Amino acid sequence: MVVGLIALVIGYFTTEDPDPEIGHTRWWANLLVNGFFYFSISLAALFFYALQYATESAWSVVLKRFFEAMWGFLPYGAAVMVIVLAAGEFDIHHLYHWMDGSLYDELIMVDGSEQPNPKYDAIIAGKSAYFSEGFFWGRTIAYLATFLGFAHLFRKWSLQEDAVPSLDLHYKQFRRSALFIVFFAVFSSTMAWDWIMSIDTHWFSTLFGWYIFSGMWVSMIIFTNVCMLWLRTKGYFQEVNESHMHDLGKWMFAIAMLWSYLFFSQFMLIWYSNIPEEVTYYVSRLFSTEYGTPFIAMFLINFAVPFYVLIARDAKRNPKFILPVAFLIFAGHFADVYLMVIPGTLFEHHDFGLFEVGLFLGFLGLFINRTLSTLSKASLIPKNHPMLQESKDLHY
Repeated sequence: MVVGLIALVIGYFTTEDPDPEIGHTRWWANLLVNGFFYFSISLAALFFYALQYATESAWSVVLKRFFEAMWGFLPYGAAVMVIVLAAGEFDIHHLYHWMDGSLYDELIMVDGSEQPNPKYDAIIAGKSAYFSEGFFWGRTIAYLATFLGFAHLFRKWSLQEDAVPSLDLHYKQFRRSALFIVFFAVFSSTMAWDWIMSIDTHWFSTLFGWYIFSGMWVSMIIFTNVCMLWLRTKGYFQEVNESHMHDLGKWMFAIAMLWSYLFFSQFMLIWYSNIPEEVTYYVSRLFSTEYGTPFIAMFLINFAVPFYVLIARDAKRNPKFILPVAFLIFAGHFADVYLMVIPGTLFEHHDFGLFEVGLFLGFLGLFINRTLSTLSKASLIPKNHPMLQESKDLHY
C-alpha cells in the first residue's frame, strides 16, 4: 500500500503529458485502470457468492467467508470510480471524450449568428440521451447502491446465521441471491459500457459486458486460489481440502476458456464486418508500435497458458502448476483492462514505467489488506450453514 501511495503522489507531480490541455492524463488513466480492475474482482466475488446460494451449491461453503472478505474492497473501489468520474465531469481530466459538452451542438452562436460547430460529432450527439448528465449519474448511483447494498445484507445475514442457527436466514439469502443475479446481469454490462467502453466513444460491442464479466470472474478465482494455497500453509482453512482446490482449478480453467471464447467472438465479428467505427478499436491496438506486441502477448498469456497447462486433471490439483499460471494470467487480465483504457486516452503517447508498476502493487496491497482485515472479523467457517458438513466431506 505504501508503494502505491508513493507512486500516486510522486506520479501526480512527475508524470508529464504531451498535451498540456489534458493535464495528468496518464495519472488519471492509471487510477481508472487499477480502481476498476480491483473493484471488478471484488464485485465478481459478490456475484460468485450469490451464484453459490442461488444454485444451492455445497462444495463452496467452506470458502464462503473468503468470498465475503473480498467485498471489503468494494467501498474503496466505488470511491475511486466516483472520484475518477466526477473529475471528468468537472473537466479535471479528459479520459471520457463524450463529457465535452461542445460536441453535441451542430450549430453555435458566433458574433450573433449561427455557425457550424467545428467540434460537432454526429455519432456522439446521437448518444446524447444516454450520456446525459442526469441519466449517467443516475445509473452510476444505481450500480453502486445495488452492489454495496446487497453486499451489506448478505454479510449481515451470514454473521447472524453464525450466532443463531436459522434456515430462514439461509433461504432469505437464497431468494435475495437470485434477485441480485438479475440486477447483476444488467448492471455489470451497462457499468462496463459506461466506465470502460465509452472511452472509445464511437466504438461499441454488444459482447463487451460479457467480456468484462468473464475477465473479472477469472481474476477473482485466481486470487481466491492463490490466497487459499497460502492461507492453508499458515494453518487456516484446514477444512479446504485437495478436492476444493481442484474445483477452484477447474473454475480457473473454465472461465479462462470462456474469456478466450468471448475475446475471439468479439474480435472475429468486428474484424470480419470491417465497419470503420468498430474495427478502429482493434486497428489502434493491433497495428501500433506501442500496443501491438502487448496486445497479442496478453491474449496468448490469457488463453494459451491456462489451456496447455491446466487442461490436465493433476495440474489443477498441483500448486507447482497452479501458482505460476495464476500469477501469469492475473497479470494478463490486468494488462487486458490496461489495454482497454490506455490506447483510448493516451493514444501514441503511452509510457509504461515505475509509476504503473507502483500503482498496481499499491492497489494489490490495499485489496489484500481489506480482504484479510474483513476475514479476521468473523469465523473463517460459517458454523451453522446447513450444507457445511457436505462441503467438508467433499472428496473425489
